[in-house]
Amino acid sequence: MTPNLTYVLVIGVLVAAGVTLLLERSLTRVLMGVVLLGNGANLLLLTGGRAGGAPIVGTTSQEEMSDPLPQAMILTAIVITLGMTAFLLALAYRSWHLNGHDEVQDDVEDRRIMTLAERDEGPDGEDTGDDDDDDMTAEDERRLAASATPGRSG
Repeated sequence: MTPNLTYVLVIGVLVAAGVTLLLERSLTRVLMGVVLLGNGANLLLLTGGRAGGAPIVGTTSQEEMSDPLPQAMILTAIVITLGMTAFLLALAYRSWHLNGHDEVQDDVEDRRIMTLAERDEGPDGEDTGDDDDDDMTAEDERRLAASATPGRSG
C-alpha cells in the first residue's frame, strides 16, 4: 500500500507548522504547535498500517487481518496530546492571570549565556576568542538577576 501524495503533503504541512509554532515565545502558539504536531504524528502513524479485515480471530484469516498496533499507538498519542494540551492551557492561563500576557520571559541563566556569547566566552567563563575581557563579575550577575525579574530593583 502506497500512501496518497495529498496525504503525505498534509502530514508534512502539519508537522512543519507544528514545529514552527513550537519555537515561538507565546504559550498559546506553543499550544497550537503541540496540537498540530500531535495530529501530524497521528496521521503519520496511520500510514503505517495496511488495510484489511478486523483483527479478531475467527472472523478473517491471519493474512487478511489489519495490524492493530498503529491504531493502539494513535489512541495512546491522542491521550498524551490531550494531557499536554491541558497542561499548556493551565500554564497559559496562569501566565495571563499573573502577568497579563503569555510570553515566556528569559531567566537569569538565559541572560548570562547571551552575555557570555556576546563577549565570546564559554559557559564556564573561559575565554574562547582573542578578546582580553575579564570574566563576568558578581556585580554583572546581580545586575542580570535584577533585570530578569521585573518590578525588583537592586
